[in-house]
Amino acid sequence: MGQVDYSYVAGRIEQAESGGKEALYDLGLLYSIGQGVDQDYIQAHKWFNLAAIRGMKSAQIDRAEIAEDMSHNEISTAQRMAREWLATH
Repeated sequence: MGQVDYSYVAGRIEQAESGGKEALYDLGLLYSIGQGVDQDYIQAHKWFNLAAIRGMKSAQIDRAEIAEDMSHNEISTAQRMAREWLATH
């Protein structure tokens, strides 16, 4: 994928805030591999969860894969963050 700059990440966040499921999924990918952002499975799970809610099958698969490397508490935190994001967007 190559190096991702902050403007790309900011653009994907802006698109995600408009409800774009592909942007939500892309953010999950970026956080899961640490591309352009610090690697953060909690954030990745949150974004994959939001994309999955919007019907993206690949997000469901990737969310399940990273969940295998997360604690129950981390998953709960990610789910709470996704609910909070949905409440404000």
